[in-house]
Amino acid sequence: MRCSVLRGIPPRMPVLCLVPLTVWGMAISPLSLASVAIHPVLSDSALSAPSSSPSLPATLQGTTVVLDPGHNGANASHPVEVNRQVPNGRGGTKACDTTGTSTDSGYPEHAFNWEVARRVRDALTAHGVRVVLTRPNDAGVGPCVNDRASIANRAGAEAIISIHADGAPPSGHGFHVSYSDPPLNHSQGKPSASLAQALAKAFRRGGFTAAGYIGSNGLYPRSDLAGLNLAQIPAALVECANMRNPQDAALASTPQGRARYAANIADGIMTWLASRQPPHRPSVPPTHQADLDSFFTTT
Repeated sequence: MRCSVLRGIPPRMPVLCLVPLTVWGMAISPLSLASVAIHPVLSDSALSAPSSSPSLPATLQGTTVVLDPGHNGANASHPVEVNRQVPNGRGGTKACDTTGTSTDSGYPEHAFNWEVARRVRDALTAHGVRVVLTRPNDAGVGPCVNDRASIANRAGAEAIISIHADGAPPSGHGFHVSYSDPPLNHSQGKPSASLAQALAKAFRRGGFTAAGYIGSNGLYPRSDLAGLNLAQIPAALVECANMRNPQDAALASTPQGRARYAANIADGIMTWLASRQPPHRPSVPPTHQADLDSFFTTT
């Protein structure tokens, strides 16, 4: 996930006009329009992430979860859009988005995030969870980090999980999970911390090593991530691997490796959902419920 925002603007690059659009009753730009489109479940069985998680109890069937695959495939070619300043949730601003990192061989983080998120989606929908993705493909720009949080807050979701990979020095190895700290609301406190812990435990059960270069025991609470700071529901960000580390990069670059990452994220989410009895069930304004339903992935 570590990267620099774009500094230069390619010559003759067309600048998109940010025309306000209304989705779920909020004005958004084309950078966040992608966030409400949901693909159907993948038909290729090879893209389904296996999960050892038990099925959800009946009271949790239909629970909604937002998956946020970090960055996007066209961010690098749109520096004006991704460098635009947006609220960071703590009184300041930061860039709308960044390009993400990549392995030394050139496999980009945005593509990794996208495929892992699709696999997690398929695993969750197979267990009766409704899934909203914050972007519909890996060929767009954004959405901005503040819009990603807004999508989750409007979706009536139980939680949002952002999926990333790190770009730390090559000596660093392993995963870590972040949540907003100090918390800015109740959901960012114990609920988000327990979600992060469930994800970290799932990774360890799956044979992954917690990062030794950052955080402790696979957890790294932080205050600088706008998507987490602006969330009104439990939120966590998973850095699945360090793409600059040869061992991590080798696994992240294979379909089998991405399936393993996805299976453990799905396992952590399912375990956490099953622990929340009764479910939180955030309220959604009735005038927007029909619009929301059209964006949910169905089983």
